[in-house]
Amino acid sequence: MMHCFQGTNASALEKDIGPEQFPINEHYFGLVNFGNTCYCNSVLQALYFCRPFRENVLAYKAQQKKKENLLTCLADLFHSIATQKKKVGVIPPKKFISRLRKENDLFDNYMQQDAHEFLNYLLNTIADILQEEKKQEKQNGKLKNGNMNEPAENNKPELTWVHEIFQGTLTNETRCLNCETVSSKDEDFLDLSVDVEQNTSITHCLRDFSNTETLCSEQKYYCETCCSKQEAQKRMRVKKLPMILALHLKRFKYMEQLHRYTKLSYRVVFPLELRLFNTSSDAVNLDRMYDLVAVVVHCGSGPNRGHYITIVKSHGFWLLFDDDIVEVGMQMIVSERSGAETVFGDVCVWTFSKVGLFSHNLT
Repeated sequence: MMHCFQGTNASALEKDIGPEQFPINEHYFGLVNFGNTCYCNSVLQALYFCRPFRENVLAYKAQQKKKENLLTCLADLFHSIATQKKKVGVIPPKKFISRLRKENDLFDNYMQQDAHEFLNYLLNTIADILQEEKKQEKQNGKLKNGNMNEPAENNKPELTWVHEIFQGTLTNETRCLNCETVSSKDEDFLDLSVDVEQNTSITHCLRDFSNTETLCSEQKYYCETCCSKQEAQKRMRVKKLPMILALHLKRFKYMEQLHRYTKLSYRVVFPLELRLFNTSSDAVNLDRMYDLVAVVVHCGSGPNRGHYITIVKSHGFWLLFDDDIVEVGMQMIVSERSGAETVFGDVCVWTFSKVGLFSHNLT
């Protein structure tokens, strides 16, 4: 059983939202920091308020008892938050943190870790668990029916609800400048990592991501049609848009002269709504609009120091989650009501934005 306790700001949060406006059957709980685990807490809060993800995790909890793994621990945590009698408070994610440290040496310490690395590891681990369970179910079904000698239809792992929610497809297009032949190669992704420049915006970062690059000199492309190396142009385009777009800004850059990573503390404008223009010609739902639902923010000077917080939108409210503290995000509300493109009114926040979750607008 997971114990919770009333946070010092619990009554203040309920007062700020108001009893009449407080969402029915919703819970806003901070998470205890177990020694530089803010990177983990911030991502978990962003995922909890990603509706499709939360619903699938809770549905997994409702299934038959399974052997403990990272997903069962996450399901226990989400279930504990969702079934609390109190509307606000604090919960210690001790079981989840212990399992995380047990499964991956990278997180088995009290050092600050990268939130994006953790998000990537968590999504891939959950997908692996679900795929392995599906594989076992199929094998058990064959054993029960006495069909163990039946050839497998294909050895490709089945898609899971993680893929249904987060997976998109990139297509790498290369055009030979000699014969004009265009070749393409598809690549699936669970999140998009984009470079950042000074005084830029998310839209600009995404456009740069798909800029055309010329391959010449030593970088010439081997054209199968010409049967020789030729100058070519290549670009990356989005072929399949995901339901939830997880966007990662490459804030940390390795500096050769310093022999370490340094923080790119550039101001990046976040929109409240986002449309991807860097799509391929055969992409489906070209005009799909995304709404910003969560942002994980890094405040600090380097990848192994500083602090992570999360800002989420829930039932029309902007909330700030800072480990065990939960507050109404007043600056976000001001920005939204003023119609400003900049999501964050606080310079520290929009300067250090790290990972954004954009949800497909169904309206």
